[in-house]
Amino acid sequence: MADVTPEPEGAEDELKRKFREALERKKLAQTEANAGGRGKNASKIHSAHGPVGGKRSFRRKSG
Repeated sequence: MADVTPEPEGAEDELKRKFREALERKKLAQTEANAGGRGKNASKIHSAHGPVGGKRSFRRKSG
């Protein structure tokens, strides 16, 4: 078997630090994109799923 040299603990900490920084950049980009004034759950299509005008009626097809 080949000799496997364990990586020093600093390399693992460095990797975690890089992932945290990338995650922070991603979150910052998302908050800036959402700051366009549309709100948290705003859709590009307004009133797409509003309340129904009346009660639904089902009719049997005849013939």
